[in-house]
Amino acid sequence: MSSCSAGGIGPISPRRLSAQAQPNVDTGIAVYFADPHSPWQRGTNENTNGLLREYLPKGTDLSRWTPEDLLAVQGAVNSRPRKVLGWKTLAEVLDKHLRSLHQAGAATTD
Repeated sequence: MSSCSAGGIGPISPRRLSAQAQPNVDTGIAVYFADPHSPWQRGTNENTNGLLREYLPKGTDLSRWTPEDLLAVQGAVNSRPRKVLGWKTLAEVLDKHLRSLHQAGAATTD
């Protein structure tokens, strides 16, 4: 399921997205949905779930944790170097990409 919602908060199914929200997401970017029960099609998602489970085992009641606790877990997972990124962190890759756009004159922070 997608984590976005058309007109509200909460997950929506790919069928509902394609039926109701498609005109709003017609950006020219291809959108793909994994087949049900096919975790091999969601490699990054499954890997991230595994990393999160190091801190929050499957079935954990997240209401037990403060927002600060969850932000700490988020920071730990997001600052972890990834093999797929050449052992760089997400922030390092994003920073390099944004700097290249800025140097090319494609984007500014002004």
